[in-house]
Amino acid sequence: MDTVLPVVFAVCAALSNAVATVLQRMAALTVPSSQGLRAGLILDLLRRPVWLLGMLAVITAAVCQAVALVTGPLTIVQPLFVLELPLTLIVASVLMHRRLPASGWASVAVVVVGLAVALAAAAPSGDRTRVALDRWIPALAVCLGLVAVLTLMALRRPHGAARAACLGAATAISYALTAALLKTSTHILDEEGIVGFLTAWQTYGFALTGVCALFLLENAMQAGPLVASQPALTLGDAAVSLALGITLYEETVRTGWWLLPQLLGVAMIAAGIVALSRTALNESLVATDEKAPVA
Repeated sequence: MDTVLPVVFAVCAALSNAVATVLQRMAALTVPSSQGLRAGLILDLLRRPVWLLGMLAVITAAVCQAVALVTGPLTIVQPLFVLELPLTLIVASVLMHRRLPASGWASVAVVVVGLAVALAAAAPSGDRTRVALDRWIPALAVCLGLVAVLTLMALRRPHGAARAACLGAATAISYALTAALLKTSTHILDEEGIVGFLTAWQTYGFALTGVCALFLLENAMQAGPLVASQPALTLGDAAVSLALGITLYEETVRTGWWLLPQLLGVAMIAAGIVALSRTALNESLVATDEKAPVA
């Protein structure tokens, strides 16, 4: 199975998402915050040109992700979104005219090498394009249930790291479920054309979960520091997508002694992300009482 095309488009999607995250974060810091999930937040953001540019990056990421998913397994495509956090900090250093320290670049290298080791050892494979409804029902129930629980947990906490982490994790599950539904709907579009695409329930499923993910993301970015929400989002998306790829699409990863280098790669990724979350650059992406100006 040729993995070059899905890998290239997945990395492009991660980069576009990184750009979107920084732009949306800059816009989110210019609008009023609230203790609850404020529906008017989106209306406020629509009046911010920077946020609209961020949405353009989101659309670009969605197109790249769709191409990646239609050409490769979910277990290859979604874990590559681990790169989103280091890419986010690199993009932030450019757009905010801040320097990423040498230790930050070293952490980026650790994440990249760890991801390469984990994917090379796991060697994900699978070519299923359709999933039976009896597989979708329990997957949807579990994912949506977890999103509801995490959201309720977030609402019971004040603004800060815990609230942001809960909303980040809920966003991660929503994004992973969106990707799983998108994979099927893009295959339907490829095989049956626009009519089949528009009549498939998965199409409306990924649209709804995608909107939910965006709404949760915007609130997660206002709930607390990016250091809390982004790692939960990045690692959660990869973990849940891996589980959905295996359980829904019957994709496989190598087991046995191959689990050792896989665990090593995951440990490197986790260590790199924790180190990146502690870089001084994150201070520019933390919600404060004073709204940061947007250039």
